[in-house]
Amino acid sequence: MEPEVLERFTLYMREQSALTVMFHARVAEKMGLSATDEKCLDLAMRAEGPVTAGRIAELSGLSTGAVTGVIDRLERAGYVRRVRDPHDRRKVLVEVTPGDLEKFGAIFEVARQSMIEVLDQFSETELDVIDRYLKLQIETFRKRVIDT
Repeated sequence: MEPEVLERFTLYMREQSALTVMFHARVAEKMGLSATDEKCLDLAMRAEGPVTAGRIAELSGLSTGAVTGVIDRLERAGYVRRVRDPHDRRKVLVEVTPGDLEKFGAIFEVARQSMIEVLDQFSETELDVIDRYLKLQIETFRKRVIDT
């Protein structure tokens, strides 16, 4: 790979990362959470049903002790609750509570519309390449950076 190509993509990724962090910091502030708490809530929301603290730790790359603190704060803020696993009463699951989450939908809708505006600029063939790139980037980053 040409050094200038790597430098260009490094700058793009750094800028995208900074914008994403700032966006989630803004969302978290409006929700009364830290950015880490908001992203862990997002992970719990994307799970199919209640999830264990261990699974949140695994997905987030945080220690189980740190996740316990996150869950405590999310529970106090009313975004999640701890429930017993119906299949194994010794296990505790984290369940997202609907609560006030709907009022934050507008913030995410603006971001969604921004993405649609950009994606509309590409052909199906180009979208396939972007799709492949992003999937590989996520998989590789998770494996080499988060799961280490």
